[in-house]
Amino acid sequence: MASGPRSSPIVQPSTGTGGAREGLFRKPREPAGSSRHYRPSRSLPDVCPKEPTGNARGLCEGPSVVADQHRWTVYCSKVNLPAALNDPRLAKRESDFFTKTWGVDFTEGEVLPAPSLATITAEHFSAYLQETAQREKIHERCKNVCPSKDDLLTPPPPPPPVVPQIFMRPDFVLNDPATFNAVLPWTHFSVAGGKNSCDGASSRLLQEKLSHYLDVVEVSIARQISLRSEAFFHAMSSQHELQDRLRETAGAVAELRARTAAVGRVMCRGPLRVLRDAVARGNCVRLHDKLKLMAAVQQTQPTVQLLLSSSEFVGALELINTTKEVLQQELQGIHSFRHLGSQLCEMEKLIDKMMVADFTTYSRSDLNRSFEEDNQVLEKDRLQSLVFGLLRQRKLDFLDIYSEEMMQAAKGIVRQRVLQLVSQIEEIDTDTVVKLQDQMRLMSFTQWFELLECVFEHFILFLTRIKATLNVIRNVVLEVLDSSQRNRLTTTPADADCVEDEDEDEEESGEPALQPGEAELAYLTHEGFFISDALNHAERRSGTPAGTQGKAQIQTQAEASGSDSASGTTESSSSRERTTNTTSSLPPGGTASLEDLMPSDLELGRVANNIQELLHSASDISHDRCVKVLLAKAKDGSLERLSSAEFVCVSRAVERFAKDTEALCYRRSVSLRGALQSQANRFVHRFHEERKTKLSLLLDTERWKQAEVPAEFQHLVDTIASGHITLPERKHTGPDDKKPNEFLLVDGQKYAVVGTVLLLIRIFLEYCQCVNDIPSITTDMLTRLSDLLKHFNSRSCQLVLGAGALQVVGLKTITTKNLALVSRCLQLVVHYIPIMRAHFETKLQPKQYSILRHFDHITKDYNDHIAEISAKLVAIMDGLFERVLSKYEVKAPMPSLCFRNVCKQMNKMHEAICDLLPEEQTQMLFLRINASFKLHLKRQLARLGVVNDGGPQHGLVVVDVAFYTENVQALRSLEHLDLNMPEIWEQKR
Repeated sequence: MASGPRSSPIVQPSTGTGGAREGLFRKPREPAGSSRHYRPSRSLPDVCPKEPTGNARGLCEGPSVVADQHRWTVYCSKVNLPAALNDPRLAKRESDFFTKTWGVDFTEGEVLPAPSLATITAEHFSAYLQETAQREKIHERCKNVCPSKDDLLTPPPPPPPVVPQIFMRPDFVLNDPATFNAVLPWTHFSVAGGKNSCDGASSRLLQEKLSHYLDVVEVSIARQISLRSEAFFHAMSSQHELQDRLRETAGAVAELRARTAAVGRVMCRGPLRVLRDAVARGNCVRLHDKLKLMAAVQQTQPTVQLLLSSSEFVGALELINTTKEVLQQELQGIHSFRHLGSQLCEMEKLIDKMMVADFTTYSRSDLNRSFEEDNQVLEKDRLQSLVFGLLRQRKLDFLDIYSEEMMQAAKGIVRQRVLQLVSQIEEIDTDTVVKLQDQMRLMSFTQWFELLECVFEHFILFLTRIKATLNVIRNVVLEVLDSSQRNRLTTTPADADCVEDEDEDEEESGEPALQPGEAELAYLTHEGFFISDALNHAERRSGTPAGTQGKAQIQTQAEASGSDSASGTTESSSSRERTTNTTSSLPPGGTASLEDLMPSDLELGRVANNIQELLHSASDISHDRCVKVLLAKAKDGSLERLSSAEFVCVSRAVERFAKDTEALCYRRSVSLRGALQSQANRFVHRFHEERKTKLSLLLDTERWKQAEVPAEFQHLVDTIASGHITLPERKHTGPDDKKPNEFLLVDGQKYAVVGTVLLLIRIFLEYCQCVNDIPSITTDMLTRLSDLLKHFNSRSCQLVLGAGALQVVGLKTITTKNLALVSRCLQLVVHYIPIMRAHFETKLQPKQYSILRHFDHITKDYNDHIAEISAKLVAIMDGLFERVLSKYEVKAPMPSLCFRNVCKQMNKMHEAICDLLPEEQTQMLFLRINASFKLHLKRQLARLGVVNDGGPQHGLVVVDVAFYTENVQALRSLEHLDLNMPEIWEQKR
């Protein structure tokens, strides 16, 4: 079938079977002059676009749709790509037709599966098939029963074809001998080459047969075409309509291209030429501005020298930096200024040295000035200007200079105070004693303590002055840091791009970009235009010549910086903030902006931390110098020989100074406290040794007799009972003072004590008082106090239970009264151990509570000692009972002599202890003594064979026992004592 509209076959109805061949005719060709004119085909050019060659114009070498619309271009080429790709003769197509342009891979290509689509398998339709299986079966049954509608409408099939099947075979090829012989058998032709009538008839018959086959095929084709004629006619009409619309569209496009070309020629070329002229004029103006700016820059060096003569370093540095930026950004390559940059760098180095020297001089004068002056910061504006200049030049080690001067000043404070005080003491010959340490050791405690307090006071003023100065430095650093961070947060690159775009638009349009008064600000910060642009626009606004204004601007900046250091610092900070916003807009190859000159946020943070560390260092230096004063006095042991009150005064002064410095510097310095702790340890050792020796002497002279209790000691005990674990001040004795008491009243109980125990209580309070005054020695004092308590317990045991007092004091014997008195004294000490433990616990840290176990061990030792004394008293009576009852005989007269001796000894024992021990302890002691008596009596009765049978001997024993019971219960506080005397008899089995 032909593909063009001019060769489309049209089926004409025929009236007879014989006119089948005449039923087909071709559509008549259109006349040559018709409007349907087709341009003859031309050879196709290479449609591959040119590769870019690096030239920006090379990317636009293709034909223009506007200028080339009336001549043939590559856009006029047409290829029926679907028809070519759907060619049924794909295997026979020449491969170089498509591959010569698009490559060899264009001929065949594998269609890759879409990665975004899931792979559909039969399992996805299983559910649907299960649902429709039943309906499908019903549908098949209905199809078998009833014919379909299509079968009824379809005409009956044609009769079987008369064309042999060999013509229908897909491999029908006449060059095949077998096929050729089947179509044209040789039997119809003469073998010998002759020609007779029979052969001619056979040939005509074969030709007629083949012609008949051709007619049959043509009729069949005509029939098929007639069945589809409507579709052919519809396709033809659609093709004509589409061609009409394409023709209209091509005309509209051609008209649009013509109008576009006219617009470009009329409206664009002229304005572009105007813009180019405006740019050329702007370049001339900029050149003129450059010349005027060069005249202004030439006056930089004299201005810098003028600023340096007045010590305005910040203003000079700002002017130098601005000039260097102008040289390297706008005046770069100017031959006449080739040496100015190096000269400015040398001047900047000179300024660095001058600032360091000036800061050193300032630090020395500030730290060494008299303390009688005002403690405010010395020349605050000068300090701020110096710090900002040093930060700007990245001289971040200026704090080291201040630290060195601070150390020298601290040494001078001590030297001046010592010399001042020594000059007032006539006893010290400064010509003979030259060293300060030796001079301090010759001072009395009062003089030395006065020196120490004076040193403490001056160091507090010294630290206050340092803190005020460092606060000013820190404020400058934090101001710079805060300004940098604020600018970085408020300015974004997008904003900077917008500013640049607006400036470019205003420049092209010829409108001024700066408001009145903004040219000076742009000169310092480079906002928007270059410096010359800012001056140019300012000239247009105010009418002032740009060159004169540029020169005046540099001078104005220098004068503003030189007039006031503080304002200069503020303006510099403002300039630095604005420079940060426009750093990214500087042209490449320029010098670093002011933000680049200033330290980074990390460096500024380190400087701020170093300032705090410098304040801590000042506190440590002050403490170290005070340690020198302390150790100079302690070298010969003077501090160890101080009294408790004097050492407490020193300790309080040191602690007060340490707390004041900690409140000022927020630093807990440990050197002075450590030195005091070392001296406190020596003081504690001497303190303890003195009291231990004193206690030993008291014990060695103690006769273990009950002593009277003076009112002073009773008041001492009452003070402890009220919760005040302190040593009360001694009162001067007068005539109205109370008389001594026989007993010591403690919490409503009477304690008979010896004189040594009274003094021991006072020693306890001295230890507690030292802990109150010097909290740092709590652990050492607790250890020494426990050692003292152990010493008293062990020594009293040796003297009384061990009978050491017989040789030491010269006692004839250790009586029961001595034993009871010792027991009561030990009980008094045990009563105060929990009180001392609670007091020391309040002075200790929680991690130090384990040391309190010493009091538990001491309490156990004291209770064991008290139990041993009680056992000793029982043992004394037990020996008496054994000796007396071993001679007991059951006979008249009654009561027997043996029982009389026993009762007499019981009365003596009661008389010895009843006033010393409380009633409960007396009753318990006599119960134990009674148990011992019953045991020995029971043994003696068993030895004598006396039993409770009601006989005469039993009656005599009952009389003696009744006498014993009556005598014991007649004693004071033993009236209700249950003696349980029936236990003396053996139980009957």
